[in-house]
Amino acid sequence: MSEEMELAFGPRHPALHGLLRLRLRVDDERIVECRPVIGHLHRGLEKLFESQLFAAGVAAAGHLDYLGSAGALAYAGAVERLLRIAPPPRARLLRVLLAELGRVSSHLHAVGSHASDLGFAAPLAAALRERERIVRLLRRAPELVPGGFAAEPPAGWLERCRELAEALPRGLEEIDGLLTGNRLWKKRTAGLGVLAPELAVDLGVTGPALRACGLPRDLRRDLPYEAYGELDFEVAVGENGDAYDRCRVRIEEMRQSARIVLQALDRLPEEPAPPPPARSSLPGGEVYHGVEGPRGETGVYLVGDGTSRPYRCHARTPSFAHLQALPEICRGEPVADLLALIGTLDIALEEVDR
Repeated sequence: MSEEMELAFGPRHPALHGLLRLRLRVDDERIVECRPVIGHLHRGLEKLFESQLFAAGVAAAGHLDYLGSAGALAYAGAVERLLRIAPPPRARLLRVLLAELGRVSSHLHAVGSHASDLGFAAPLAAALRERERIVRLLRRAPELVPGGFAAEPPAGWLERCRELAEALPRGLEEIDGLLTGNRLWKKRTAGLGVLAPELAVDLGVTGPALRACGLPRDLRRDLPYEAYGELDFEVAVGENGDAYDRCRVRIEEMRQSARIVLQALDRLPEEPAPPPPARSSLPGGEVYHGVEGPRGETGVYLVGDGTSRPYRCHARTPSFAHLQALPEICRGEPVADLLALIGTLDIALEEVDR
Protein backbone atom coordinates (compact mmCIF):
# COMPACT_ATOMS: atom_id res chain seq x y z
CA MET A 1 0.00 0.00 0.00
CA SER A 2 1.12 3.58 -0.65
CA GLU A 3 -0.11 6.81 0.83
CA GLU A 4 1.06 9.99 -0.89
CA MET A 5 1.41 13.27 0.93
CA GLU A 6 1.90 16.84 -0.28
CA LEU A 7 4.58 18.94 1.37
CA ALA A 8 5.66 22.58 0.98
CA PHE A 9 9.39 23.32 0.93
CA GLY A 10 10.40 26.97 1.28
CA PRO A 11 10.19 29.74 0.25
CA ARG A 12 12.44 30.58 3.20
CA HIS A 13 14.67 27.70 4.15
CA PRO A 14 18.02 28.08 5.95
CA ALA A 15 19.81 25.94 3.32
CA LEU A 16 18.40 27.89 0.33
CA HIS A 17 20.50 30.79 -0.98
CA GLY A 18 17.49 32.89 -1.90
CA LEU A 19 13.73 32.53 -2.21
CA LEU A 20 12.36 29.33 -3.72
CA ARG A 21 9.23 27.35 -3.01
CA LEU A 22 8.86 23.70 -3.95
CA ARG A 23 5.62 21.75 -3.94
CA LEU A 24 6.47 18.15 -3.17
CA ARG A 25 4.42 15.00 -3.49
CA VAL A 26 6.01 12.18 -1.53
CA ASP A 27 5.28 8.51 -1.01
CA ASP A 28 6.76 7.38 2.27
CA GLU A 29 10.32 8.81 2.10
CA ARG A 30 10.56 9.07 -1.71
CA ILE A 31 9.83 12.08 -3.89
CA VAL A 32 7.10 11.38 -6.43
CA GLU A 33 6.83 14.89 -7.83
CA CYS A 34 8.70 18.16 -7.29
CA ARG A 35 7.26 21.38 -8.73
CA PRO A 36 9.22 24.64 -8.37
CA VAL A 37 7.16 27.78 -7.69
CA ILE A 38 9.09 30.88 -8.76
CA GLY A 39 8.34 34.57 -8.67
CA HIS A 40 8.85 35.42 -5.00
CA LEU A 41 11.46 38.06 -5.78
CA HIS A 42 11.05 39.68 -9.20
CA ARG A 43 13.31 42.70 -9.62
CA GLY A 44 12.54 43.66 -13.24
CA LEU A 45 16.18 43.92 -14.27
CA GLU A 46 15.41 43.58 -17.96
CA LYS A 47 13.11 46.61 -17.84
CA LEU A 48 15.78 48.45 -15.88
CA PHE A 49 18.17 47.90 -18.80
CA GLU A 50 15.63 49.46 -21.16
CA SER A 51 15.05 52.53 -18.96
CA GLN A 52 18.66 53.69 -18.54
CA LEU A 53 21.62 54.57 -20.74
CA PHE A 54 23.09 51.52 -22.42
CA ALA A 55 26.53 52.00 -20.84
CA ALA A 56 25.00 51.94 -17.34
CA GLY A 57 23.54 48.50 -17.98
CA VAL A 58 26.90 46.79 -17.40
CA ALA A 59 26.72 47.42 -13.66
CA ALA A 60 23.10 46.25 -13.47
CA ALA A 61 23.92 43.13 -15.51
CA GLY A 62 26.43 42.16 -12.84
CA HIS A 63 23.45 41.37 -10.59
CA LEU A 64 22.36 38.63 -12.98
CA ASP A 65 25.26 36.57 -11.65
CA TYR A 66 26.12 37.88 -8.21
CA LEU A 67 28.64 35.09 -7.60
CA GLY A 68 30.60 35.68 -10.82
CA SER A 69 30.94 38.25 -13.59
CA ALA A 70 29.18 36.47 -16.45
CA GLY A 71 26.22 38.84 -16.64
CA ALA A 72 28.31 41.99 -17.03
CA LEU A 73 30.57 40.30 -19.58
CA ALA A 74 27.61 39.08 -21.65
CA TYR A 75 25.94 42.52 -21.64
CA ALA A 76 29.15 44.34 -22.55
CA GLY A 77 29.74 41.87 -25.40
CA ALA A 78 26.22 42.42 -26.75
CA VAL A 79 26.68 46.21 -26.69
CA GLU A 80 30.01 45.88 -28.48
CA ARG A 81 28.43 43.74 -31.18
CA LEU A 82 25.79 46.39 -31.81
CA LEU A 83 28.42 49.15 -31.86
CA ARG A 84 30.72 46.99 -34.02
CA ILE A 85 33.73 47.64 -31.81
CA ALA A 86 36.25 45.24 -30.25
CA PRO A 87 38.25 45.68 -27.04
CA PRO A 88 42.06 45.91 -27.43
CA PRO A 89 44.13 42.75 -26.73
CA ARG A 90 45.08 43.85 -23.22
CA ALA A 91 41.43 44.43 -22.28
CA ARG A 92 40.38 41.08 -23.72
CA LEU A 93 42.99 39.23 -21.67
CA LEU A 94 42.04 41.17 -18.54
CA ARG A 95 38.42 40.17 -19.09
CA VAL A 96 39.42 36.52 -19.34
CA LEU A 97 41.40 36.86 -16.12
CA LEU A 98 38.45 38.40 -14.27
CA ALA A 99 36.00 35.88 -15.71
CA GLU A 100 38.10 32.96 -14.50
CA LEU A 101 38.60 34.45 -11.05
CA GLY A 102 34.83 34.87 -10.86
CA ARG A 103 34.36 31.28 -11.98
CA VAL A 104 36.65 29.98 -9.24
CA SER A 105 34.93 32.17 -6.65
CA SER A 106 31.52 30.86 -7.68
CA HIS A 107 32.61 27.22 -7.78
CA LEU A 108 34.22 27.48 -4.35
CA HIS A 109 30.95 28.81 -2.99
CA ALA A 110 29.01 26.02 -4.73
CA VAL A 111 31.26 23.18 -3.57
CA GLY A 112 31.62 24.51 -0.03
CA SER A 113 27.93 25.22 0.54
CA HIS A 114 26.97 21.87 -1.02
CA ALA A 115 29.27 20.06 1.42
CA SER A 116 27.87 22.09 4.31
CA ASP A 117 24.28 21.22 3.34
CA LEU A 118 25.25 17.55 3.63
CA GLY A 119 26.81 18.09 7.06
CA PHE A 120 30.50 18.33 6.10
CA ALA A 121 31.93 21.51 7.62
CA ALA A 122 35.64 21.10 6.82
CA PRO A 123 35.31 21.52 3.02
CA LEU A 124 33.25 24.70 3.56
CA ALA A 125 35.95 26.24 5.77
CA ALA A 126 38.67 25.41 3.23
CA ALA A 127 36.58 26.76 0.33
CA LEU A 128 35.74 30.02 2.11
CA ARG A 129 39.42 30.55 2.94
CA GLU A 130 40.41 30.32 -0.73
CA ARG A 131 37.40 32.32 -1.88
CA GLU A 132 38.14 35.20 0.47
CA ARG A 133 41.48 35.76 -1.23
CA ILE A 134 39.76 35.99 -4.62
CA VAL A 135 37.01 38.30 -3.38
CA ARG A 136 39.61 40.74 -2.04
CA LEU A 137 41.21 40.88 -5.48
CA LEU A 138 37.90 41.29 -7.31
CA ARG A 139 36.96 44.23 -5.08
CA ARG A 140 39.93 46.16 -6.48
CA ALA A 141 39.43 45.06 -10.09
CA PRO A 142 38.95 47.76 -12.74
CA GLU A 143 35.41 48.54 -13.86
CA LEU A 144 34.21 46.77 -16.99
CA VAL A 145 32.70 49.07 -19.64
CA PRO A 146 31.73 48.56 -23.30
CA GLY A 147 34.94 48.65 -25.33
CA GLY A 148 37.32 47.74 -22.52
CA PHE A 149 37.81 48.99 -18.97
CA ALA A 150 37.28 52.34 -17.31
CA ALA A 151 40.81 52.31 -15.84
CA GLU A 152 43.95 50.21 -15.51
CA PRO A 153 44.36 47.73 -12.62
CA PRO A 154 45.91 49.26 -9.47
CA ALA A 155 49.60 48.86 -8.77
CA GLY A 156 50.57 45.37 -7.66
CA TRP A 157 47.17 43.90 -8.54
CA LEU A 158 48.41 41.71 -11.39
CA GLU A 159 51.26 40.36 -9.25
CA ARG A 160 48.78 39.30 -6.55
CA CYS A 161 46.67 37.59 -9.23
CA ARG A 162 49.70 35.54 -10.26
CA GLU A 163 50.47 34.58 -6.66
CA LEU A 164 46.87 33.47 -6.15
CA ALA A 165 46.77 31.41 -9.35
CA GLU A 166 50.03 29.67 -8.49
CA ALA A 167 48.85 28.82 -4.95
CA LEU A 168 45.30 27.82 -5.89
CA PRO A 169 46.04 24.19 -6.96
CA ARG A 170 47.30 23.39 -3.46
CA GLY A 171 44.11 24.67 -1.90
CA LEU A 172 42.04 22.70 -4.40
CA GLU A 173 43.91 19.53 -3.55
CA GLU A 174 42.90 19.98 0.09
CA ILE A 175 39.24 20.55 -0.79
CA ASP A 176 39.21 17.63 -3.20
CA GLY A 177 40.75 15.36 -0.59
CA LEU A 178 38.20 16.38 2.05
CA LEU A 179 35.39 15.39 -0.33
CA THR A 180 36.53 12.55 -2.56
CA GLY A 181 38.62 11.13 0.27
CA ASN A 182 35.55 10.98 2.47
CA ARG A 183 33.67 7.74 1.87
CA LEU A 184 30.53 9.14 3.55
CA TRP A 185 30.34 12.06 1.10
CA LYS A 186 30.85 9.76 -1.86
CA LYS A 187 28.17 7.43 -0.55
CA ARG A 188 25.75 10.38 -0.27
CA THR A 189 26.39 11.66 -3.81
CA ALA A 190 27.41 8.77 -6.11
CA GLY A 191 24.42 7.63 -8.14
CA LEU A 192 22.22 10.41 -6.75
CA GLY A 193 20.16 12.56 -9.12
CA VAL A 194 21.32 11.02 -12.39
CA LEU A 195 20.52 13.19 -15.43
CA ALA A 196 20.64 11.57 -18.86
CA PRO A 197 22.57 13.53 -21.55
CA GLU A 198 19.63 13.60 -23.99
CA LEU A 199 17.24 14.88 -21.33
CA ALA A 200 19.77 17.51 -20.19
CA VAL A 201 19.97 18.89 -23.73
CA ASP A 202 16.18 18.91 -24.11
CA LEU A 203 15.79 20.82 -20.83
CA GLY A 204 18.34 23.48 -21.77
CA VAL A 205 20.91 22.45 -19.17
CA THR A 206 24.36 23.96 -19.77
CA GLY A 207 27.62 24.43 -17.91
CA PRO A 208 29.03 21.95 -15.36
CA ALA A 209 25.64 20.21 -14.96
CA LEU A 210 25.69 19.32 -18.67
CA ARG A 211 29.37 18.43 -18.83
CA ALA A 212 28.91 16.08 -15.87
CA CYS A 213 26.68 14.02 -18.19
CA GLY A 214 29.64 13.45 -20.51
CA LEU A 215 28.89 16.18 -23.10
CA PRO A 216 31.95 18.49 -23.56
CA ARG A 217 29.94 21.60 -24.43
CA ASP A 218 31.81 24.79 -23.48
CA LEU A 219 31.32 28.16 -25.18
CA ARG A 220 34.89 29.17 -24.35
CA ARG A 221 36.10 26.46 -26.71
CA ASP A 222 33.17 25.92 -29.10
CA LEU A 223 32.34 29.61 -29.73
CA PRO A 224 35.43 31.48 -28.48
CA TYR A 225 34.96 35.04 -27.26
CA GLU A 226 37.36 37.60 -25.80
CA ALA A 227 40.82 35.89 -25.82
CA TYR A 228 39.78 32.29 -25.09
CA GLY A 229 40.63 31.19 -28.62
CA GLU A 230 44.29 32.03 -27.96
CA LEU A 231 44.60 30.02 -24.72
CA ASP A 232 45.12 26.34 -24.02
CA PHE A 233 42.85 24.56 -21.54
CA GLU A 234 40.87 21.35 -21.19
CA VAL A 235 37.11 20.97 -20.82
CA ALA A 236 36.27 18.95 -17.70
CA VAL A 237 33.62 16.26 -18.24
CA GLY A 238 32.02 13.56 -16.11
CA GLU A 239 30.61 10.16 -16.91
CA ASN A 240 27.44 9.39 -14.97
CA GLY A 241 25.67 12.76 -14.68
CA ASP A 242 25.09 12.30 -10.95
CA ALA A 243 25.68 14.60 -7.98
CA TYR A 244 29.18 13.19 -7.52
CA ASP A 245 30.24 14.05 -11.08
CA ARG A 246 28.72 17.52 -10.93
CA CYS A 247 30.93 18.36 -7.98
CA ARG A 248 34.06 16.76 -9.47
CA VAL A 249 33.62 18.70 -12.71
CA ARG A 250 33.56 21.99 -10.81
CA ILE A 251 36.75 21.11 -8.94
CA GLU A 252 38.54 20.26 -12.19
CA GLU A 253 37.24 23.45 -13.82
CA MET A 254 38.86 25.47 -11.05
CA ARG A 255 42.20 23.83 -11.81
CA GLN A 256 41.80 24.77 -15.46
CA SER A 257 40.82 28.33 -14.48
CA ALA A 258 44.09 28.74 -12.58
CA ARG A 259 45.89 27.53 -15.71
CA ILE A 260 44.00 30.07 -17.86
CA VAL A 261 44.78 32.94 -15.49
CA LEU A 262 48.51 32.23 -15.65
CA GLN A 263 48.41 32.10 -19.46
CA ALA A 264 46.50 35.39 -19.61
CA LEU A 265 49.07 37.05 -17.35
CA ASP A 266 51.95 35.73 -19.48
CA ARG A 267 50.38 37.08 -22.68
CA LEU A 268 49.27 40.42 -21.24
CA PRO A 269 50.80 43.37 -23.16
CA GLU A 270 52.69 45.79 -20.97
CA GLU A 271 51.45 49.00 -22.58
CA PRO A 272 48.16 50.32 -21.14
CA ALA A 273 45.04 49.74 -23.19
CA PRO A 274 43.63 52.82 -24.96
CA PRO A 275 40.40 54.22 -23.50
CA PRO A 276 37.20 52.86 -25.07
CA PRO A 277 35.58 55.06 -27.73
CA ALA A 278 32.82 57.36 -26.53
CA ARG A 279 29.42 56.49 -27.98
CA SER A 280 26.14 58.20 -27.19
CA SER A 281 23.65 55.89 -28.90
CA LEU A 282 23.09 52.30 -29.93
CA PRO A 283 22.66 51.71 -33.67
CA GLY A 284 19.60 49.87 -34.90
CA GLY A 285 19.71 46.08 -34.98
CA GLU A 286 19.49 43.03 -32.76
CA VAL A 287 22.23 40.78 -31.36
CA TYR A 288 22.68 37.91 -28.94
CA HIS A 289 25.92 37.38 -27.06
CA GLY A 290 26.49 34.36 -24.84
CA VAL A 291 29.36 33.56 -22.49
CA GLU A 292 30.27 30.49 -20.43
CA GLY A 293 29.31 31.52 -16.91
CA PRO A 294 30.03 29.50 -13.75
CA ARG A 295 26.62 27.81 -13.92
CA GLY A 296 26.30 27.64 -17.70
CA GLU A 297 25.47 29.77 -20.71
CA THR A 298 24.69 33.36 -19.73
CA GLY A 299 23.50 35.44 -22.65
CA VAL A 300 21.99 38.82 -23.45
CA TYR A 301 19.63 39.57 -26.34
CA LEU A 302 19.79 43.27 -27.15
CA VAL A 303 17.85 45.42 -29.62
CA GLY A 304 18.92 48.96 -30.51
CA ASP A 305 16.86 51.63 -32.27
CA GLY A 306 19.37 54.47 -32.64
CA THR A 307 18.74 56.03 -29.21
CA SER A 308 20.84 56.08 -26.06
CA ARG A 309 18.74 53.34 -24.43
CA PRO A 310 18.19 49.74 -25.52
CA TYR A 311 14.84 49.21 -27.19
CA ARG A 312 14.61 45.67 -25.82
CA CYS A 313 16.80 43.54 -23.58
CA HIS A 314 16.38 39.93 -22.48
CA ALA A 315 18.77 37.88 -20.35
CA ARG A 316 19.30 34.14 -20.66
CA THR A 317 20.39 32.87 -17.25
CA PRO A 318 21.30 29.19 -16.67
CA SER A 319 19.64 28.87 -13.26
CA PHE A 320 16.25 29.65 -14.78
CA ALA A 321 16.67 26.76 -17.22
CA HIS A 322 18.18 24.42 -14.62
CA LEU A 323 15.07 24.61 -12.46
CA GLN A 324 13.41 22.55 -15.21
CA ALA A 325 15.87 19.75 -14.46
CA LEU A 326 15.20 19.74 -10.73
CA PRO A 327 11.93 17.73 -10.94
CA GLU A 328 13.65 15.16 -13.16
CA ILE A 329 16.63 14.48 -10.89
CA CYS A 330 14.45 14.52 -7.75
CA ARG A 331 11.93 11.94 -8.92
CA GLY A 332 12.30 8.72 -6.93
CA GLU A 333 15.04 10.09 -4.65
CA PRO A 334 14.77 10.30 -0.81
CA VAL A 335 13.35 13.50 0.66
CA ALA A 336 16.48 13.76 2.82
CA ASP A 337 18.60 14.23 -0.33
CA LEU A 338 16.57 17.15 -1.71
CA LEU A 339 19.03 19.79 -0.49
CA ALA A 340 21.94 17.84 -1.94
CA LEU A 341 20.22 17.77 -5.34
CA ILE A 342 19.52 21.51 -5.29
CA GLY A 343 23.12 22.19 -4.31
CA THR A 344 24.67 20.13 -7.09
CA LEU A 345 22.72 22.09 -9.72
CA ASP A 346 24.20 25.29 -8.19
CA ILE A 347 21.06 27.33 -8.75
CA ALA A 348 21.57 31.02 -8.03
CA LEU A 349 18.05 32.21 -7.28
CA GLU A 350 18.98 35.79 -8.16
CA GLU A 351 19.29 34.55 -11.76
CA VAL A 352 15.83 32.97 -11.59
CA ASP A 353 14.04 35.98 -10.15
CA ARG A 354 15.38 38.51 -12.58
